[in-house]
Amino acid sequence: MGAVNSHREWSVNCRDIAGRKRDVTVFVRQGQVVLVAPPGETAILSPLDVGRLRAALRDAVIDASVEPTPDGHR
Repeated sequence: MGAVNSHREWSVNCRDIAGRKRDVTVFVRQGQVVLVAPPGETAILSPLDVGRLRAALRDAVIDASVEPTPDGHR
């Protein structure tokens, strides 16, 4: 977990279709959860990494529910 522009960001390890190491990134922007997959690639996750992705998405949803939207609503 790291910080980008004072927002939390989660990275989950995966592999692309060729077996190269990649990351799926999850963060919250303006009250919405953003999922960034490897550019132009397929993300292949192990069962453990799927659990990590699930946890990252859960945490992002919690953050999104308390982050105000651009119009000031939560």
